[in-house]
Amino acid sequence: MKLTDPASLGFLLLLPFTQALQFSFGIPTSVQGIRSTLGASFKVPEFIKKFADPISTSPLYSLHRSLIEIPSITGKEKDVGEWLAGYLMGKNFTVETQAVSEDRVNIFAYLGKNRTTHTLVTSHIDTVPPFIPYKATSNTIYGRGSNDAKGSVASQIIAVEELIAEEVITEGDVSLLFVVGEETLGDGMKTANSLGPKWKSVIFGEPTENKLAVGHKGIIMFDVIAKGKASHSGYPQLGVNANSHLIEALYKIEHMILPKSDFLGESTINIGLIQGGVAPNIVSPYASASVLIRLAGDLDETLEVIKKTVHGLPVELKFVGVSYGPQETDHDVENFETVVCSYGTDVPNLHGDHKRYLYGPGSIFTAHSDNEYVLKSDLTEAVAGYKRLIKESLWPTKRVPAIIENVIKEEAVIAPVSRSAIMGDKSS
Repeated sequence: MKLTDPASLGFLLLLPFTQALQFSFGIPTSVQGIRSTLGASFKVPEFIKKFADPISTSPLYSLHRSLIEIPSITGKEKDVGEWLAGYLMGKNFTVETQAVSEDRVNIFAYLGKNRTTHTLVTSHIDTVPPFIPYKATSNTIYGRGSNDAKGSVASQIIAVEELIAEEVITEGDVSLLFVVGEETLGDGMKTANSLGPKWKSVIFGEPTENKLAVGHKGIIMFDVIAKGKASHSGYPQLGVNANSHLIEALYKIEHMILPKSDFLGESTINIGLIQGGVAPNIVSPYASASVLIRLAGDLDETLEVIKKTVHGLPVELKFVGVSYGPQETDHDVENFETVVCSYGTDVPNLHGDHKRYLYGPGSIFTAHSDNEYVLKSDLTEAVAGYKRLIKESLWPTKRVPAIIENVIKEEAVIAPVSRSAIMGDKSS
């Protein structure tokens, strides 16, 4: 007799009452608990494993797992984009894909036909290398992107789904945008500027430990290039060593005194990549280095310091991408802790006169590491946090819910409606 046959469900009589009750009503229990009751040799059917798996039975954790399991290193986001578009269409969103480059698309989703919404909720679907497989324990989820930023993507989507189910938001209120390329030059968000709609508020998802960011440092990226002349290493006087010129320039760059601020603290300098030379027995004809500055002070002043530092040296500077100064974000929202971020985001890449909120689960201290992770409890907390931010962003333009309108009409009384009554208790 197969366990899936109705008659076989008599095995529930062998279980303790609480476990039998869980099975009877489809409430998840543990596979280990079943085996301990029926014996270690008992083979638990796959359908029971599914119900017993807290990941599979949670819309949030299940979505998060699906996103992590699809590799999406910057430049190779095609598969995760296709999967996410299909998921959102399955949830009755209207979904547009916006080409960024060959096989790379942004995902833009909204309810109904109104693509111009009051609030935009956005994050990125690309990750840094290398791909790290998904793994979950009782409290923690590991894997590339689990934190930065697929934790934000999953939490944002579930938050919007729940607000739709609760009839707090409808068509025209909120749209979703998930972009590629954030981890490098921000080409996904820069391309998104041509989508057309302009929003009143934008909620960006990044790992902020579920604290509301008050701002983050700016960024300057540049290459230092030294050109020399190759010769036999036995006769170095016949050549010009590009490596030596580069080393001199980098030493001075690393010891620059850069502008700082009380708000963001010190600017930081990182010489992240050095390339040079051909072989040990050849005087190097070419050398280069890539430098990234996290900027706490004035952009123009910092650029001037960099140029003066290498003036007169046999090197050239090549600035990469778009440099930008420190970014301030909106944070005057009740019941949120705040944080200052030292990393860069897509916030400055989306143009417009909108409020800018920056928030999300996970810590930047594990992002990009070989042990990237996020706590399950942080994902759950982030859903609640995003819901509160969305409600905050819609106030006071959001219409009064129909149930309140009906009460007002029935009582024939024009009474002031509180902010918490319209948008819901902010502690929820």
